[in-house]
Amino acid sequence: MAWFALNVPAQAADPGAPAPAAFVDWSGGYLGLQGSAGASYGAFTFAPTRIGGRTVAPFKTGDATGSNDIGRDATTAVGGVFGGWNWQTGPWLVGLEVDINAANLKRPVPSTVPGFGTEATNPAFSLIRAKSDLYGSVRGRLGYSFENSLVYASFGIAGANARVIATYPDGAGGLATAQRDLGFLGFTLGAGLQVAVHPNLALGIDYRYADLGSSGSFPLGTLPGPAGGPVSTATRFTAHQMMARLIWLPSGLRLPPEAEEAAEAAERTRYSLHGQATLLAQGVPGFRSPYRGEQSLVPRQAQQTTTATLFLGFKLTEGTELYYNPEFSQGFGLSRTLGVAGFVNGEAQKAGAPFPKLRSNRYFVRQTFNLGGETEDVPDGPNQVATTRSVERLTVVAGKFALGDFFDGNVYAHDPRVDFFNWAIWGAAAWDFPANLPGFTQGVMVEYNRKEFALRAAYTQVPKQPSSDVLDPRVFERGGLTVEFEGRHTLPVLDRPGKLRIGLFSNVGNTANFRQVVALTQAGLFDDVNDAASLTRRPRRKSGAYINLEQAITDDLGLFARASVNDGRNESLSFTDIDRSVSGGLSLKGSAWGRPGDTVGLGTSRNEISPSHRAFFATGGLGLLIGDGRLNYAPERAVEAFYALGLTKAVTMTFNYQHVENPAYNRDRGPADFFGGRLHVDF
Repeated sequence: MAWFALNVPAQAADPGAPAPAAFVDWSGGYLGLQGSAGASYGAFTFAPTRIGGRTVAPFKTGDATGSNDIGRDATTAVGGVFGGWNWQTGPWLVGLEVDINAANLKRPVPSTVPGFGTEATNPAFSLIRAKSDLYGSVRGRLGYSFENSLVYASFGIAGANARVIATYPDGAGGLATAQRDLGFLGFTLGAGLQVAVHPNLALGIDYRYADLGSSGSFPLGTLPGPAGGPVSTATRFTAHQMMARLIWLPSGLRLPPEAEEAAEAAERTRYSLHGQATLLAQGVPGFRSPYRGEQSLVPRQAQQTTTATLFLGFKLTEGTELYYNPEFSQGFGLSRTLGVAGFVNGEAQKAGAPFPKLRSNRYFVRQTFNLGGETEDVPDGPNQVATTRSVERLTVVAGKFALGDFFDGNVYAHDPRVDFFNWAIWGAAAWDFPANLPGFTQGVMVEYNRKEFALRAAYTQVPKQPSSDVLDPRVFERGGLTVEFEGRHTLPVLDRPGKLRIGLFSNVGNTANFRQVVALTQAGLFDDVNDAASLTRRPRRKSGAYINLEQAITDDLGLFARASVNDGRNESLSFTDIDRSVSGGLSLKGSAWGRPGDTVGLGTSRNEISPSHRAFFATGGLGLLIGDGRLNYAPERAVEAFYALGLTKAVTMTFNYQHVENPAYNRDRGPADFFGGRLHVDF
């Protein structure tokens, strides 16, 4: 926070001066740039098209509503400029903002018109296409300032252009085109977070929903012949936009110097309130892709994910604490989080959505039984009320949580919000930990802790089916058991601390056996191996183990390594399509170049699957994340490097690169290079 010293008035020494407020004053004007690479979505919803006075059947097979959505869940890049003015009284802020953005939303409609065939029989024929390339809004803002941050809600009016194009046979063997330019005006609602990183600069994450209304009916030309006639339709336009922002404040910010001390003074209370927001954008250029299956990695694309979490805690009695974590998430990983077994975005969830989705991801009670002897102070933090506890203790946690909260921890590679992105580098990839689509489960965890070691075990629910969002209620018949031993040591040669974790797991869930479904398909009893899998699932066990090392080499340099394995006989339930994995790397703080808050990371992984698992994919199987329709097997290998730039204590910006050989274990695909950036804010 030293950079704020230039703006601090020299009144702190006056004992009669009022105590300074612990928040930024955002008053005044600002300008900025904003953009989204894969986390903005637009939808054109078309009314039934009329041809020659009669209503044409819905264009999309199975659409019984008589409407046709184009662009639904369609990703579009959006970027532009904005400016506004804030008025602030105490921590409360009101403001007015104007923005204008370019976009590239463009989507054709599959066509079915009597007498003219379909796109399948006439590929040049697409009756309607729609595109939009310009958005804008005027919004009011209501916000609350705390420490270096501002949270706000926004509301106002929004507008956009659109162009609807009809292409149809001209009656002479060719194609004719008609075009209609439309304008839309509607309302917008949203919310955002911005954090000061310099007296004149702030970074932000801004979400808005826009309902731009309906166009009303409009003509689109004339189809020739007895089956033709005048063509008309109507459309409605809605959009979800999630954008990263760079904000310039020319008059500078005014922050009292005691903001952090004021926050620390409230640490030892019965309450704990923290939060985080993470925006991760990632793209992949072209790579070798001679064929494509249902779950293949797609070249030349970009996507963006965003999460925002509150960590709420309350101490009921000494040793008894309650925690609740509501979380918003939005966006998808590349190829909708498909195509790579060791997936390249640790923030991407299989429960992705084009709009912010609110979930109660954690709610649990933690009971600590202090067993006497040496004590330790625990500071206030996310899901931790400040307290004092015995080093030797027994802890019981019951409720909803992520197994990664307690198992397979590693100070250098464990959290995709602050360190490595790749699933097979920040976690034991062959550990099929029980979880719903966002990665959480319900159950009980018990831990016995001493200074030299810890022993922990958990019994939790598993999904009802592979990659299901519904947890199986038959917890006594089907469930997951995880046990971990954590040993703590100091290597004499380095005189630096380290930890070695050894974990065992065994899950019973409703899964198919790879060898069985391949045999049934090859015998001709099923045409599709995936049908064989879905119809032969029953309770089956998957077991395995992992080993996890973290070792400090110097005060700034650390080493990590993992190895994990499972039996590879049956489908995975929750995590990913990996049966054996090894990974490791280095993490270096930037003290040597005067940036102790920065981190450089370098990691690598190698993933494999069992012979029966390979046969399943070679027969056309679809796993949790992968499935090219065929398989020319080779181990999947990845290298990842990142630089995490600590802008302030609360704000980190990360630049990331990954290279993946044989994505989805297929030597026919790739190699692929991934470029990403991450903005992480916490308080």
